[in-house]
Amino acid sequence: MTKHQVDILIAGAGYVGLATAVAIKKAATHLNIMVVDAAPKNVWKNDQRASAIAVAAENMLDALGAWDDIKPDAQPINKMIVTDSDVNDPIRPIFLNFDGAVEDGNGEGRPFAHMIPNKSMISALRSLADELDITIRQSSPVTGFEKSAASVNVTLKSGDIVTAKLLIAADGARSNIRSMAKIRTMSWQYGQSGIVTTVAHERPHNGQAEEHFLPSGPFAILPLKGNRSSLVWTETEENAEKLVNGDDLVFEMELERRFGHRLGTIKQEGGRRAFPLGLTLAREYVQDRVALVGDAAHGIHPIAGQGLNLGFKGAAALAQTIVEADRLGMDIGALDVLERYQLWRRFDTVQMGVTTDILNRMFSNDITPLRHLRDFGLGLVERMPKLKSYFIEQAAGLQGEEGPKLLKGQPI
Repeated sequence: MTKHQVDILIAGAGYVGLATAVAIKKAATHLNIMVVDAAPKNVWKNDQRASAIAVAAENMLDALGAWDDIKPDAQPINKMIVTDSDVNDPIRPIFLNFDGAVEDGNGEGRPFAHMIPNKSMISALRSLADELDITIRQSSPVTGFEKSAASVNVTLKSGDIVTAKLLIAADGARSNIRSMAKIRTMSWQYGQSGIVTTVAHERPHNGQAEEHFLPSGPFAILPLKGNRSSLVWTETEENAEKLVNGDDLVFEMELERRFGHRLGTIKQEGGRRAFPLGLTLAREYVQDRVALVGDAAHGIHPIAGQGLNLGFKGAAALAQTIVEADRLGMDIGALDVLERYQLWRRFDTVQMGVTTDILNRMFSNDITPLRHLRDFGLGLVERMPKLKSYFIEQAAGLQGEEGPKLLKGQPI
């Protein structure tokens, strides 16, 4: 057994955990930070998924110094269309057509989002962590912790004990630390799974994203570099299991029915995986010496593509809360300090969770009266340019002056 002494211990070496560590260390270099993760070494290099990064998250990555490394692999989303139809409909009418540009503050337009391979983002953040002397330990899940008045003693699977002023849980939707802390959640499952895969196609996508609302749930086509697209395909849990574990030919036939022929011949690349979909909101984000961030604090439906961006917002807010408290000589693990972070993020997070829940329930069905109502609403938005601009700004994560500094591209 080895004992370690740090200022902050972060459990979870995903993008939210790493971004939180880098953001704090970059602004407060004297703080000693360790990141521990349950996954084996280098397993992140096998991640074939990609994520949508909104303008605010891009600003944050740029302020941290990661964006220049990520940008060569980033595909701008220049346009987005929304349809509402049945799988067998010969024509899918477009109800919403978004230009993907938002103003950058200088009167010029910039894409409201980029698609980025997950391993490119993790690689850039890990490089920064190494430069900043942030310790990262793999195959080191947290198995328990005990709090005292001035610290928290965290036990790792190896038997090592890490003493810290603050334990940050960035260990995902099924957070062990959240369970150990006995923090309750409000949660339910949708009976849906999100199938994630990548396809190559014959013709270029020109940076256009598509979201087709089908009776089983949304089918999103998100552009990647080259003639490739990332898919997030929502199905019932039963159908998703059959599709993912079944015959390749059947999967490709069902995929083609939903994808359509606009981009020519398509071919699946890499593997395919299915993830159960639900809503999880922690009733508390903080306790004395403990803070939740990312999916450990909230998990939402991917219908609006905001899960990762919500996690980055939390990382930016938590980092700023800790750094500003440290500059004032306050105890960074004290409950009164951490409650500022909770107050900052809770309303926005609950609002996004409720919004995605309503959208999923409204669009994941084929009830005729409801379908007519939602199509009327989509058409109304299409005819109101100011409302469309508002929605695109919300999707970009632009929050005005009250948002964390990093989301505006400013250092803490």
